[in-house]
Amino acid sequence: MPGFVDAALEKAVTIPSATIHAHVEKVRRRNPGADPQQLVRLLEKEYLRVVRTTGGAVGAAAAAPSVGTGVAAALTVGDVATFFGASAAFALAVASVHGIDVQDSQRRKALLLATLLGESGAKAVSDAAGVSVTHVARSLLTRMPLRTVKTVNSQLTRRMIRRQAAKQGGLALGRLAPFGIGALIGVAGGRALGATVVEGARAAFGPAPERFPQVIESAPTPPRQLPAT
Repeated sequence: MPGFVDAALEKAVTIPSATIHAHVEKVRRRNPGADPQQLVRLLEKEYLRVVRTTGGAVGAAAAAPSVGTGVAAALTVGDVATFFGASAAFALAVASVHGIDVQDSQRRKALLLATLLGESGAKAVSDAAGVSVTHVARSLLTRMPLRTVKTVNSQLTRRMIRRQAAKQGGLALGRLAPFGIGALIGVAGGRALGATVVEGARAAFGPAPERFPQVIESAPTPPRQLPAT
């Protein structure tokens, strides 16, 4: 499981920024009167609905009488990857609302790890970096040296794998329960894991800005070449 979890983390942070920004804009168009704080709440509800629905669907499928143990285990592993992907998309969407465009994969991974760890994620980042930071996401994503980010990632990955393996392991066993019971465990487990990520994002970013800010790139872009004269 640890090897797979690490691979799933790496894949989860490859979502194109354009996709993230387009989704945030879509939510804004559907809710034209929403301010940044309300938009974040809408993103939270959407994310929790996704992980709750996915967890229930996998629980129901894995517990179906025609599904063998090997297939059920594969379904659960797939759910882990889906959960990480949805969590990364949610965290990056919140970053977008805060005006932060995260391009670098290491910084994205740090953000995902911090939110997966919930409220303890922010403290874990401060401890790993050796600094005291309030609302670590902005420092982590815009100002912290990349070497420090990599150190943070190494420590957070070990902590997250131990924690996630225990949680997902328990959910995997629950999803193999008789049909119906497994689905309920899947829904409850998805909701619990998702709530932890929402708490982590709130702790990492703090309150949303009062107005929608201009986007701040988390890594410098190469200088534009001037046309030859």
